[in-house]
Amino acid sequence: MMNSQDIDDLAQEDRQIRVTPKERHAMIAVAAYFRAERRAFAPGGAHRDWLEAEAEIDRMLARMAEEGVTRRTYEGEGLRNALRLWAG
Repeated sequence: MMNSQDIDDLAQEDRQIRVTPKERHAMIAVAAYFRAERRAFAPGGAHRDWLEAEAEIDRMLARMAEEGVTRRTYEGEGLRNALRLWAG
């Protein structure tokens, strides 16, 4: 039988996604890393990589909010994408 905490947890999973500042920072760091990798880690581009990654992640998060993406969907897609990369 489910208790009230279980019900609250399920309800939270179905709400619109909100990422914490720590999650947002981690997303930006990963995106900046991939930008640096694409330019072969040439010196002098780290700040630009970060700023462009930050804008990219903020656009993605805004789009997800507009579309009503839930935490459950977000986490499921993240796992699916990680598995695709791993199986690559």
